[in-house]
Amino acid sequence: MSDSSPPFDRREGLRKGVYLLPNLFTTGSLFAGFYGIISTMNGGYYVAAWFILISAIFDTLDGKVARLTGTTSRFGVEYDSLADLAAFGVAPGLLMYSWALKPFGKLGWLAAFLYVVCSALRLARFNVQVDTVESKRFLGLPVPAAASMVATCVLLFY
Repeated sequence: MSDSSPPFDRREGLRKGVYLLPNLFTTGSLFAGFYGIISTMNGGYYVAAWFILISAIFDTLDGKVARLTGTTSRFGVEYDSLADLAAFGVAPGLLMYSWALKPFGKLGWLAAFLYVVCSALRLARFNVQVDTVESKRFLGLPVPAAASMVATCVLLFY
């Protein structure tokens, strides 16, 4: 009896591994953002700020790796945006509320929520423009830059 399945192709396995590589960087960004949220909830504002910046490094690398390896995909764009919302929308929003806006009561959490909403809208706009000529340049402030500004303020003034 002969086995009719084709022999294992090493290149196929390698190609799948390379395809996953940018998504591992995105997962690193998501992890750092999530850890920033946990740190903020535990009062570790300084640590949270550093993890938001670490997330920005991973976010920079995931796109570069995807383009370098030719593994860009619609899935990668969507996954990156979801990770960005957590790491650069929710994490800095919660950090700024807990660190500086809490004394303002409802106005404080509304300001922090507005930051999160603006981040979500910015990411959604980017996603619908990703396949157009307009996506080749940024319109407005990218969310990692805005989050990095929040984190830097905490690092400088905490």
